[in-house]
Amino acid sequence: MKRVIVLAMLLLPVTAGAQNASTGVLPEGIVVAAPAQGPGVLLLADAPAQTQTPAARSDAGTRRRPSMVGYVGDSTIGSQLRIRFDAGYQIASPDRAEFFYAKCGCFRGLPSNLDIFDPDAAGPAPGILSNANFGQLFLLGEYGLMGNRASVFVEIPFRWLRPQTFVPDTGSFANQTGISDVRFGAKLGLMATDTGQATVLLQVTTPTGDSKKGLGTNHASIEPALLVAQRVGEKVGIEAQFGGIFPTGGSPGIPTASEDKFSGSVLYYGFGPSVDVYSNDTVRFAPVVELVGWRVMGGFQTLCAGVPCFAEADGTNIVNIKIGARLVVRDQSSIYIGYGKGLTEQKWYDDILRLEFRRSF
Repeated sequence: MKRVIVLAMLLLPVTAGAQNASTGVLPEGIVVAAPAQGPGVLLLADAPAQTQTPAARSDAGTRRRPSMVGYVGDSTIGSQLRIRFDAGYQIASPDRAEFFYAKCGCFRGLPSNLDIFDPDAAGPAPGILSNANFGQLFLLGEYGLMGNRASVFVEIPFRWLRPQTFVPDTGSFANQTGISDVRFGAKLGLMATDTGQATVLLQVTTPTGDSKKGLGTNHASIEPALLVAQRVGEKVGIEAQFGGIFPTGGSPGIPTASEDKFSGSVLYYGFGPSVDVYSNDTVRFAPVVELVGWRVMGGFQTLCAGVPCFAEADGTNIVNIKIGARLVVRDQSSIYIGYGKGLTEQKWYDDILRLEFRRSF
């Protein structure tokens, strides 16, 4: 009986040690040595504690990098809230292709015998706007579906239009404020890896803004786009976009009786590299430089060369550079601030400032 008790006392720590060894850790004070008394026999001895800690598994090299851009479309799919504010300065042709607002209301005040007279011109009047500033607040909510392989979203914009100057002797109108054209749509993941993704976006713009106040375009449009993101190395990422905005309606063109529309399709593109200059398990900070361009395909504009006139907008090329930075916290919340400048002679605006907050869920 004494031998059985001694044997049991010896086997108990061996059993406990074997159970702990399955998790990679041995009890303190116990060392497993090579068998010395035949197969299956372990020698136990008092010795300083030795533990076996599994190698830490790091996913820093495979974790998908969050979007860092501020103007190029975000290819990330998931549930998020985004709040964005833009302050733009020196718009010279706000009705160009009815991209920013509808055809100038000044066409309503022309003599009715002119072939450019348009009693239904949907833009603000009187006055031909030659310079304006604006502010826009965008509230976007996105909801992920099918394990974030797809999502649906809606974006509600508010606009503050601040006219600065008008073409002399054409009249003027006051500052305007209100809801602009609401947008909704969906994203669908085309492909995804640990280091990047390609996403298809389809967006519809609805004519909810009061066009006679310069708050909307007075027509709907459809916007398909391809959004791509790719991580390069540990700290560098490149994001890109290519898409188009295609109006489904629009004001009559010039002359009014023609089949042409004042609105025009607009193709756009852009790319932006970013570099993490500081990052840890909690925070990332990355400057980003973006080049964004548009090509107008059709339509007209009221102002050309600073005098009251109309001209075709077809073939207009506009390119902007955007410089900014994004701070990301726990890959969930982020703040972006950036500045954009027109590089080409033709512009939507001369300068723009953007402030954005994102929160993913």
